[in-house]
Amino acid sequence: MSVLDLAQNAKAWPFEQARLLKKRLDKLGRKSGPVVFETGYGPSGLPHMGTFGEVVRTTMVLRAFDALTDGAYEPQLICVSDDMDGMRKVPDNLPQQDMLNQHLQEPLTVVPDPFGTHDSFGAHMNARLRGFLDGFGFTYTFQSATELYKSGAYDTMLKRAAERYDDIMAVMLPTLGAERQATYSPFLPISPKTGRVLYVPMKAVDAAAGTVTFDDEDGAETTLPVTGGHVKLQWKPDFGMRWAALGVDFEMFGKDHQTNAPVYSRICKILGAEPPTQFVYELFLDQKGEKISKSKGNGLSVEDWLKYAPAESLSYYNFVKPKTAKRLYFDVIPKAVDEYMQHLAAYAGQTPDKQLENPAWHIHNGNPPSDTSPISFALMLNLASAASAHNTEVMWGFIGRYVDGATAQSHPLLDQLAGFAVQYFADFVEPTKSFRIATDMERAAMEDLLVRLRAMDADERDAARIQDEVFAAGKTQEFENLRNWFQALYEVLLGQSQGPRFGSFVAIYGVGETIALIEKGLAGELVKG
Repeated sequence: MSVLDLAQNAKAWPFEQARLLKKRLDKLGRKSGPVVFETGYGPSGLPHMGTFGEVVRTTMVLRAFDALTDGAYEPQLICVSDDMDGMRKVPDNLPQQDMLNQHLQEPLTVVPDPFGTHDSFGAHMNARLRGFLDGFGFTYTFQSATELYKSGAYDTMLKRAAERYDDIMAVMLPTLGAERQATYSPFLPISPKTGRVLYVPMKAVDAAAGTVTFDDEDGAETTLPVTGGHVKLQWKPDFGMRWAALGVDFEMFGKDHQTNAPVYSRICKILGAEPPTQFVYELFLDQKGEKISKSKGNGLSVEDWLKYAPAESLSYYNFVKPKTAKRLYFDVIPKAVDEYMQHLAAYAGQTPDKQLENPAWHIHNGNPPSDTSPISFALMLNLASAASAHNTEVMWGFIGRYVDGATAQSHPLLDQLAGFAVQYFADFVEPTKSFRIATDMERAAMEDLLVRLRAMDADERDAARIQDEVFAAGKTQEFENLRNWFQALYEVLLGQSQGPRFGSFVAIYGVGETIALIEKGLAGELVKG
């Protein structure tokens, strides 16, 4: 069966969303032409984990849709920056705080750039966003809200919003408290005198003329056209208007938008357009299970992740269960790397229908690479720990013996993982290593294991055979639970409570080296004074 046929029943969530989108297009009678996938960006802060997650997940749905429809449409991703928003407060991590505080409420594309590299703060942050997305190789079209408002791209919908002002107000007012209802307007005029975005009530809305009348900050009655960038919309009406103006067909957003999604859709319909297919994803949590906040700095940044693992593992983490809240902190990285590598290694041997369910298909746009790692990342970490490796040369001294003929040049992925393991070990494992002395039962089992290892060939690389001997040594001491035996090995020999299969560790670290390590552990030489 072709990918087109298999995609009709593929269970992976990007295909589920792609089928919902296709159903929407069928309902609208659209059999070809552009299909617009959108992501939004607030440029008051740096691109972050949520930015990456939204773009990578949307891209996965786009690719699934393209496979589902066999190229009948022209899917395109647009990334819209809300850079016409007024700067409500100055982020703490920016330079020139005093200068920025003088420009509060001005559109971000008017506020001077505190970094001195661009024409405005908004332009600087937009450049950061594009650089961020380009660094991951995303295919997208960038759209600036300021340009969309000023160029006339939004004019038709802005005029229609003036015509249907009462209908929009009827949607918005019930969502507001009594005090805000008294002054609310979906239109936010830009003061021609101060250049600030004004949150003021409208004294008149002239649909025929396409204008709004309000009192400026100095109290002077002022009339402005709703077109040409003289006004912008409040964020909820703006959301729905943007869908209508840009013809958005698919958009996903975090759970914090879920209660407002019906408002966005109703505004879009009032303006005469069909709302897009929408997908709500759960937000990330920190190690304590609390919502991640940019102001708190309690989350794991994209830069943090990429310091210790390949970008594909981050894509994998975003692929898995997007509707489930997941904790995002450093300890999840090794597990994500290994799970990604397992899926990548399995891909080539799977049937076509299973390949479409494999995260590797979605991470690599339907064409996963054949390069995989014969050594798990968890095993790499334990190797780095046992060898106290602070560079990849030390790691390759062991890897080269374990994988015949392998070099950093012939196995670039393996070399990359070795580098990540060294960095992760130095920053997280080494500072927390805590060795202990073996109990009498554990000592007896380790001495038994020493006998078994000494009987082996020094070049033994059969991890399964070694694991059998490790099991046998534990069984001779009749541990109530053999898990306690393996935990003892890691706590006494590596200063940590868990690790991968010990037989695999011995196979790569070396039988002779492991014998020496056990002897040091039993002699108490690994325990820090």
